[in-house]
Amino acid sequence: MSRINSTKIGDIEIIALTDGATQFGAELFPGTEEAAINDILKSAGTETIDTNFNAFIVKSGGDTMLVDAGPRDLFGETCGFLSGALGEAGIANSDITHLFFTHLHPDHIAGALTQDGQAVFQNAQMLVSEADHAFWSKEVFTDETLQQWQGLAQASIAAYAGRTEQVKAGDTLISGITALDLPGHTPGHMGFIANDGSDSFAHTGDIAHAQTLQFANPEIGIAFDIDMDTARATRKRTLDMIATDGMLMSGGHMLQPNIGTLERAGQGYSFVKA
Repeated sequence: MSRINSTKIGDIEIIALTDGATQFGAELFPGTEEAAINDILKSAGTETIDTNFNAFIVKSGGDTMLVDAGPRDLFGETCGFLSGALGEAGIANSDITHLFFTHLHPDHIAGALTQDGQAVFQNAQMLVSEADHAFWSKEVFTDETLQQWQGLAQASIAAYAGRTEQVKAGDTLISGITALDLPGHTPGHMGFIANDGSDSFAHTGDIAHAQTLQFANPEIGIAFDIDMDTARATRKRTLDMIATDGMLMSGGHMLQPNIGTLERAGQGYSFVKA
């Protein structure tokens, strides 16, 4: 099975890398009745809430940017295949010039660290939003899980110390690539926009963890969102933008084939592969 999928926006090359997959339970979608979830799944011809873990390569202006790095070994044998996907794309760790974290959750940063906390991408400059950097650096958590997540976030910050740039919405990440503000999932959650003047692509981060559910009904939130109401508003606004502008899109948890467009369908959207 191929772990890569690619597209071009002008001279910008974007490669989706599938690190792995898992399934969610209905309990992770608070406020949504299980019967409503089952109805959406049935309409989609499935019985399971499937998700992927994706990273991305963006090549532009002589730079090679890795967007997120997958969960490494955190979720068992069905994940942790970033290295193989990079190899399939013909990219070595040393080729990565920039490492953009959409946010500092474990399933996006663990693959950038060795098990003893060292940087995997020795030539990469780390890019992360100011808000997420501050949140995971300074917030005091009482929840044990969030404390563990914070420990990994701080380890990633430490591993790339001295070659880190904190960015804001609208900042240029590399040539032709701008940071897209997507608040709610975490305070500094981001994606990116690739634009060559005529075509455009939106990386939507984690605005949808389960596309089968959350595209069909963008009101559905997930327990991983730190601010579920803000995340819901962000999801609705971003999906509307993509559909209205006819943009290509993908995201951190999109299922294969994971690059395509959106069409309006009832109260939500349907995904059309590129």
